[in-house]
Amino acid sequence: MNTFLTLIRREWMQHRFGWTLLAAVPLALALLGLSFGQIEMDIEHADRIGPAFPTLLATISLMAGTVVTFGILSATSLILITGLARRDHGDRSVEFWLSLPTSHTASLSAPLFTHLLLVPAAALVVGLGAGWLVSIVLVTRLASFGAWLAMPWGDLIAAGLSLVLRLIAGLPLAVMWAAPLLLAAVLANAYLKRWGLPVLLLALAIGGLLLDRWLGEGATALTIGAVLRNAALSLVAASPQTMNGETPGEIYGGLKQVPGWALTDFAVALRLLLSPLFAGCLLTSAALFALLLDWRRRGASAAN
Repeated sequence: MNTFLTLIRREWMQHRFGWTLLAAVPLALALLGLSFGQIEMDIEHADRIGPAFPTLLATISLMAGTVVTFGILSATSLILITGLARRDHGDRSVEFWLSLPTSHTASLSAPLFTHLLLVPAAALVVGLGAGWLVSIVLVTRLASFGAWLAMPWGDLIAAGLSLVLRLIAGLPLAVMWAAPLLLAAVLANAYLKRWGLPVLLLALAIGGLLLDRWLGEGATALTIGAVLRNAALSLVAASPQTMNGETPGEIYGGLKQVPGWALTDFAVALRLLLSPLFAGCLLTSAALFALLLDWRRRGASAAN
């Protein structure tokens, strides 16, 4: 466990500056824009919901901050892991890392765990905090600071934390669904360098055509689509619920429903795992990870 934590700490030391910029720069730009820029709003809608208008603004701010931060850092992590296998070959430090008393399994799984789970989870928490800061500026400009202080904080905090916890709980499920595609990209880049992703896409296209002749037309596309759809549903919205914001009662009532919805949604996401397709994803992921272990085990010579 100490070795695994040390490898995770390596990821933090190597990428902390970039992660900090990716989280701080969008927040700073949003705060500057909302503080000094022109904000347009629907006056008729604001008048209709009356006292619930600041709460609606704060809810939008929380969701926007969480989603934007999560999206930026998650996309960055996906880009970084595609080059995971070869990142130590460019400066020829691979011999040093291979000489350390760490297992190949830990050396591969620690960065995958960090970039696919820890970083997105941290982004959700940071994004929620960013949303609070944005809500202060937005509500103060369009209403007043007193209106921000007078919002139903108990319901807002419960809704925000429930949404973030639901996304964090769904992250491992989504990663397990998408693991075959992610590991295939890592493996392709390991063997083919910068040509890995283009060759992988070409192989999927050609292999899909061949499999379609055996399984039926469109079977490959439907399977990949089902995997991606289940990954997305496992992350959030496995049981979508429409929340209207036309009246104060609908806004306040919608906030109160979020914790219960989050629990129900996660239960539906867990039920998605009870399928042969998920078992196939796990088996395929295990095979691809074994190939990555073999590639790393053969050391620097594997890159030539």
